[in-house]
Amino acid sequence: MARDKFHQEVKTALQDEGWLITDDPLYVKIGNIPMLIDMGAEKIFGAERNGEKIAVEVKTFSMASFITSFYEAVGKYVVYGEALFEIESDRTLYLAVPLDMYDEYGSETLVKRVFTVNKIKLIIYEPESKIITSWLN
Repeated sequence: MARDKFHQEVKTALQDEGWLITDDPLYVKIGNIPMLIDMGAEKIFGAERNGEKIAVEVKTFSMASFITSFYEAVGKYVVYGEALFEIESDRTLYLAVPLDMYDEYGSETLVKRVFTVNKIKLIIYEPESKIITSWLN
């Protein structure tokens, strides 16, 4: 499986925020269709409570064309979201995108509309410092 350029940076950032990486990658299969989401994680809130579970698809937007990278990211998010709804509905899917990409394109009308209509949850990360700058629902 080819990993996105900043896979390890996002993984480190999640771990630094107290997330336990449970799957790297997270294997999901619906019918005869197998999928690999970049990672699954869980955060334990207390010994007697269930933890929050997430799945994270990391994107670097490193293709020459922003729109081609955007198609791929949104497409994966939508398909993975439907798969998780079927088999693991207690897990919340996030799309991790680099801060510089979000700063450049996140306020574009089309991008905002696609994120809103598709209810895309975002993790904005800074790859150099390996930190998460925002969680956007």
